[in-house]
Amino acid sequence: MIKRNMLVIVIASSAGCGIPKEQLDAKALEAQQLSQKVKDEQGKVEALEAKVKELQQKNEELSTSTKKLSEEKGVLEKKSSEYEQLAGSLQREIQAGAIELSELKGKMTVKMKDKILFSSGSAKIGTEGQDALAKVAEALASVQAKIIRVEGHTDDVPTAKGLYRTNWELSVARALAVVTFLQSKSVNPALLSAAGYGEYHPIAPNDSPENRSLNRRIEIVLASAE
Repeated sequence: MIKRNMLVIVIASSAGCGIPKEQLDAKALEAQQLSQKVKDEQGKVEALEAKVKELQQKNEELSTSTKKLSEEKGVLEKKSSEYEQLAGSLQREIQAGAIELSELKGKMTVKMKDKILFSSGSAKIGTEGQDALAKVAEALASVQAKIIRVEGHTDDVPTAKGLYRTNWELSVARALAVVTFLQSKSVNPALLSAAGYGEYHPIAPNDSPENRSLNRRIEIVLASAE
């Protein structure tokens, strides 16, 4: 009798320790959802890693491109020995604002405002202009293997009635006057040429007296004879 009672107790105890199926199913579903969440998070991490890698690649490409542009800029901005020599010869005139000197891709340009060289509507070089051009001629005398093109430019204001009917004629006449003067100062005439562009190559909008003054200019361009 005692043994039977003990067996009943053991069976009852075993039944009490059993986990209901619903609870097991719930735990299994929870585990499945947790596994899916881990996979989703892992996918996000992989996507972020791919994005970081892409950004690093773009950054490397940008760095390479920036370096290349910097090197190209350095080449463009590197001044030739002829430029340095010309700048040294015209240092006083450059500092005084009578002359601007630039160089790009081996082409040097000496720029002079028309008011330094000419009176309004005139192609006759004044005293101040002759002094400045004499310094330019002296500097150009040592230039080798270059063609020297003198370019005349005007603003868009029509010429007054007089010797020159159009800005074309005025710009050409001024360029020729400068060429003739340079030749008289022993610049090799075989290297010289003249061109007039009238109002059609402005460097500023013709919308104010200051900008029009910038457009009225003589440019002496030194380029390779090749």
